[in-house]
Amino acid sequence: RHRRRSQPVEPSLGSMFVNPPGDFAGRLIEAAGLKGLRSGGLMVSALHANFFINAGGAGTARAQDVINLMQLVQQRVADQFGILLQAEVQLAGDWSQTDRQLFGQEE
Repeated sequence: RHRRRSQPVEPSLGSMFVNPPGDFAGRLIEAAGLKGLRSGGLMVSALHANFFINAGGAGTARAQDVINLMQLVQQRVADQFGILLQAEVQLAGDWSQTDRQLFGQEE
C-alpha cells in the first residue's frame, strides 16, 4: 500500500539515482524544482522525483530521452546542492563510451 501511495503507477524506469550519504535523491530532485521536467516522452514523476515515467504513452520515450533527462537532473542538482547524483539504473545494450562514463558504467 505504501508503495502505491508514494511511487508512480505509470510505466516507469524505477528508481533512477542512488541516495547520496545522509540524504535522498528524490528530495534533492524535488528541492531543485524538477518534478515534471521532460525530455521527449520521458518525465520526472510528479509523485516521486526519483522516478522517471513514460509521459507520452506507450513507445514514446526513447533511450536518448533517458540520457538527456538524467544529465539535466544531475546537472541541476549539482549546480544547486553541490552533489553529483550517481545512476542507480544500469545501461544495457549499445551506448557510447561517453554515455557510459557519465553514468559510471565504463566497459
